[in-house]
Amino acid sequence: MVEATLNTLGLNTETRVLKASIIGSLIVALAGIVLGLLARSFSITFDGVYTLVDAAMSLLSLLVVQLITRFALYQPLPRGLQNRFSVGFWHLEPMVLALNGILLISVASYALLNAVGSFMAGGREIDFGVATIYAAIVATVCFVLAIIEGHANKKIDSEFLRLDAKGWAMSGAITSALLIAFAIGMAIEGTSLDRFAPYIDPLVLAVVCLIIIPMPISTVRSAVSDMLLIAPPGFKDSVDAIASRIVREEGFVSFRSYVAKVGRAKEITLYFIVRPNSPPRPLSEWDDLRDRIGEMIGEDNPNRWLTIVFTEDEEWA
Repeated sequence: MVEATLNTLGLNTETRVLKASIIGSLIVALAGIVLGLLARSFSITFDGVYTLVDAAMSLLSLLVVQLITRFALYQPLPRGLQNRFSVGFWHLEPMVLALNGILLISVASYALLNAVGSFMAGGREIDFGVATIYAAIVATVCFVLAIIEGHANKKIDSEFLRLDAKGWAMSGAITSALLIAFAIGMAIEGTSLDRFAPYIDPLVLAVVCLIIIPMPISTVRSAVSDMLLIAPPGFKDSVDAIASRIVREEGFVSFRSYVAKVGRAKEITLYFIVRPNSPPRPLSEWDDLRDRIGEMIGEDNPNRWLTIVFTEDEEWA
């Protein structure tokens, strides 16, 4: 059923899924900000602002994805971009992911401080009826979009979509918590517990912020690792094992390898030190050897940047 829905909506590429997510985020964000102000609920307003920030970052992610895809598939780009970014746009992906995570942590931290201040000031009176209706509708929307996006990403396999789907699931869980809290607030109005009602909004906001703040940390850590060109565990070992085999089979002196993961791209540079005065070979033979090494390394796709050099001089390596 989900597969049929995706096909019907045309959500079969990273760009299309991100566009749908951005539209959904803008609708939810505007609804949260407007209804939050009407209900006098800072937790709903925060939910809208948080979603609006997420939508802005999704839009930036979409632009980066389009640049990466067009460059990787050799599609035409403006001459200025082509000349200034001659080695591609993969490095922008971890930058955007890190910025996204840091912004979400910052927004949640600011909201937490406001929640604590409001709680200490005696709480806040809100319209629980409007708040409950908002929370019920938005929670449903968030979970539906998380399921659709997560299912679509099984084939697309994009870190942007993975983070975005996680964001929708997180938003759904947050709004569900708001729904429960608002329902409790509506239930105790006019009872002996009515004096606790003003504390519900800042209390639930504080709890939500404490849950949200740690969640993007792993994404930020991974993005920073990519920006620092830190190779994933085992990645260099597998490349070195293949290079060592080639050295033995071809009778080379040694090799040097340089590997890194930058966003979705894997950059591999191999230098093979050939014995001095080795018999000359046609260029076609060297190219055939490069092809064989590339096949052994695997993952031959537009996001693999593989450079293989043969030299007698170790200083070139």
